[in-house]
Amino acid sequence: MSMTSYQVEAFGRPLSKVLRDVPAPVNDEVILRVSSCGVCHSDVHLHDGYFDLGNDLKLDMTRTVQPPRTLGHEIAGTVVAVGPNVRGIEVGDRRVVFPWIGCGTCTLCDSGQEHLCNSPRALGIHRDGGFATHTVVPHARYLLDYGKLAEEQACTYACSGLTAYSALKKVAPLGPKDPLLIIGAGGVGLSGIRLARQMFETPPIVVELDPAKWELARQAGAGQVIDPQADGALKALVKATGGVAAAVDFVGSGSTFNFGFGALRKAGKLVCVGLFGGSTSIVPAMVSMKAVSVTGSYVGSLQEMQELMAIARSGVLPDLPLTTQPLSTATQALDDLRAGRIRGRTILKA
Repeated sequence: MSMTSYQVEAFGRPLSKVLRDVPAPVNDEVILRVSSCGVCHSDVHLHDGYFDLGNDLKLDMTRTVQPPRTLGHEIAGTVVAVGPNVRGIEVGDRRVVFPWIGCGTCTLCDSGQEHLCNSPRALGIHRDGGFATHTVVPHARYLLDYGKLAEEQACTYACSGLTAYSALKKVAPLGPKDPLLIIGAGGVGLSGIRLARQMFETPPIVVELDPAKWELARQAGAGQVIDPQADGALKALVKATGGVAAAVDFVGSGSTFNFGFGALRKAGKLVCVGLFGGSTSIVPAMVSMKAVSVTGSYVGSLQEMQELMAIARSGVLPDLPLTTQPLSTATQALDDLRAGRIRGRTILKA
């Protein structure tokens, strides 16, 4: 049985089409026939080979990715082969993959935080991922049932949904007098908006620069949409709310970080999620005087994904806006996302 994958062989260059035999699973491995794989903004950075840190500084990813590498970490498909030690999964099962796999032996992995492992084995980054017709999953515990969900929606929960859910858990609980600010209405931001409507009592306030995304934000459940470039936007927000209890920045640029930090009331919390790039400065005295906290959030744990999939399978979440296109157009999908032409999520169909 043969497989097709689209791999990074040279950073910044078009992905290369590669044909090879499907590997035979050993020990606890499971072979998944990939049918849907989401295209994430982090795939763009991995394809480029770096993350922009601002001030002409870059985080080099060339050793981490180690070409040739098949990108893609929002993966859903059908089990086609299992290793001799596999239990609880059978050929023909339809599953979504938890891709944020750790070494399995360090203290972070032992504590259930393998997504933060310092020796990661994440699919689509350190190991080949879902821009392919087949992928190898190292253990059946990383395969989650998505029930009656459409497969194209299910795959987005592995990153877009999980990242949003984990970030929002870091600001819970929020009461009716605790305004929540969500910055960004891209794929992850839209996931955050629709999850916030289920997790909290008050609709989130959404900050989004692109007018083309405003209606998508409202449809996802935003209570109010703010243009951050409008004159006095931040001042008006603080005056109307007294400052927000929490802000979740799904963009991660210097300007969005500043907006979120400036919008906080005393004892508020800013959760930085996005990886857009850039840098900014923080005045330490303001952190102290306002008693605010700033924390980062990176994807999420296997336990959190299990919780999220239970919510998703219940049918209470609106669908994430998405478009589908053939796996063979993976390079074009990355280019479109890099250029800001994507609304919601693009799903590659193998």
